[in-house]
Parts: sequence; C-alpha cells; structure tokens
Amino acid sequence: MDTDHVVIECRDCEFRASFPNLGRARLALADHESEQGHDVDWEIDRVAAGVARAGADAGVCGVDGCENPDSPLLDRQAAESTEQVDE
Repeated sequence: MDTDHVVIECRDCEFRASFPNLGRARLALADHESEQGHDVDWEIDRVAAGVARAGADAGVCGVDGCENPDSPLLDRQAAESTEQVDE
C-alpha cells in the first residue's frame, strides 16, 4: 500500500495535500505560494532509517551536544582539511 508521507497545509486557506515524496510536495508548495501568495506549512511523517540516523548523528535536532561525534557518517578529517585550506 502506498502512503503519502509529506503533508503540506496552507496557513491562509483550506489548501491541504499529501505527497509520496519531498520533491513533489515542494513543487506543490512553491506553486501554491507563488499563485496565491499564501504561507504554506509542511510536515514529513517519516524518513528512511538511514536519513533519521544521519540526522540524529549530526545533531540536527537543534539541541547543542546531541550530535554523535563517533558516528561513521561524519567525516571529521575532511572537515579539518578543508578548514586548513581556507586559512
């Protein structure tokens, strides 16, 4: 069974729609905002397990200190070498 996991909802009118992926939702959101001049809100019901893990490891929840510094998903050496080049 296909389920739509991205929901967009307009704050200014009754427009509400759900989509199977973020790309389609973003297109509809942009169309509604540009055509109507309204402010559309959106919500993602769930993401793939790998995406959730990467977000958690990176600390994208917005709380300082919640990132996982030992995550294999974070390439600290690449970031450090980039910083040295920039100096």
